[in-house]
Amino acid sequence: MAVAPPTRREFALVLALFLGILYYSNVHLGSSHISQTISPHSSTQLSTLHEKTPRVYETRLTWDDDEVPESKVLANVPGWSIIDRLYILRGVVYVVSDNPETVPDTWSMYSKGMEIFPGKAHEDSRLPGDEDIRIISTAEAKQLFGTGASIIDGVTYFVNDHPQFIRHYYHWSAELYFGFWRTYSSLDPSIPAEGNTTVPQPRHMFFNRLDAFRWRDPTDMNQLVLRSSFPDVTMEFRDDWDDRVKMNVPFVLERVVLADRSAAMRAYNFQRYQRTAAVPFALPGSVNWWMTIRNNVVQFAGMDLDDGSSTRDTPVITYISRQAWGRRTLIQEDHERLVKELYRLRDEHGWEVNVVLMEKMSRMEQIRLSVRTTIMMGVHGNGLTNLIWMRPTPRTTVMEFFFPGGFAHDYEYTARSLGITHYGFWGDASFTSPNVPVNAYPEGFQGNSIPLDAAAVGRLCFDRLTLSLEVDD
Repeated sequence: MAVAPPTRREFALVLALFLGILYYSNVHLGSSHISQTISPHSSTQLSTLHEKTPRVYETRLTWDDDEVPESKVLANVPGWSIIDRLYILRGVVYVVSDNPETVPDTWSMYSKGMEIFPGKAHEDSRLPGDEDIRIISTAEAKQLFGTGASIIDGVTYFVNDHPQFIRHYYHWSAELYFGFWRTYSSLDPSIPAEGNTTVPQPRHMFFNRLDAFRWRDPTDMNQLVLRSSFPDVTMEFRDDWDDRVKMNVPFVLERVVLADRSAAMRAYNFQRYQRTAAVPFALPGSVNWWMTIRNNVVQFAGMDLDDGSSTRDTPVITYISRQAWGRRTLIQEDHERLVKELYRLRDEHGWEVNVVLMEKMSRMEQIRLSVRTTIMMGVHGNGLTNLIWMRPTPRTTVMEFFFPGGFAHDYEYTARSLGITHYGFWGDASFTSPNVPVNAYPEGFQGNSIPLDAAAVGRLCFDRLTLSLEVDD
């Protein structure tokens, strides 16, 4: 039977349906979206990948015949500053202000970024000159910069430090990163335990004194900390800085967190604790300030935020042994007695005990164990840096073993700033804040004959894990 040709009405309906499908595809499928986390654990924001309306990318801050926009110092303590509109031209940093009396001294923001040696003469040699940083008026800025500057948008973490201390897990994570986030998070002093924050993620990191390969530590922990906390941050190093210098054009950093180790060393809190990260604690801040970073790293390692150190969980004791290092180790017999004492606690109380060599563990294994640990202990050393991933609770504890008479605030201050109790040991004697000694490095501090009373450690473990059982997290 022959099929009748379509009528005009049928043809019009098919054509209308086809055009409708085509329109729907262009409008809805051609405008796909991607979720973008503005702050950790916040509600998602939608960012359109393809925009219908053409626009010009804003790559310049232009003022033409108007005044140059002034810089604004949002926060400053020696060595740590937050500045809006920091200008750079030919390698010199410029703070633009018509009220220079309101701007912090240049020495408190910046230095020559030289290698650090002790002594006043060396300190003075690192002070900045006009070839490093200048405070200038808007009129002077106009003469120097002309009618505009290229924008480096978002938040930039700018480190004006010599490579001397950067390539080290402790100095990177528990000092440089620690100080950076403590400074930046002062803009949001209400961060809760979940780590939610109103401050946007940093977009760039500048190291103007550092070659690209010299920020990675031998254990690869620096890389993990950076990529897990800020996965999309871009990095620039000395070659990139030199490129900008040679271009001979002004740049303006929209917002910068400026770190300078030499400048921080002139602060009272550094003189007291010998920790540059101690200095920004003079700024406002939440008791949960570190949780934004900590929680991102914990989740990156595949852990739940509630894991570790709850009074409802089985306690976990982790002894980080340095006996295989051949430097800064316990007397071998004391090490063996400590292991035996910890295993006694395990057998009598059902507590989990781990005796580990951190250098034999993967990065993820180190973080996961640290998150679960209730009491972390060991001789003063880099392995204790992992305390920064512990969950702070009333019974979370760090025990650090020193040669008698020796002491360093590295891990004591780090633990205390996170709300973690720290005990130092000299043989059978223990001490905790506020009754801690001054920094001292006597002969034997770096040696392999550090004494320790294992029974004293065992008693303190028992006290810490039983007296706080009724305390709610």
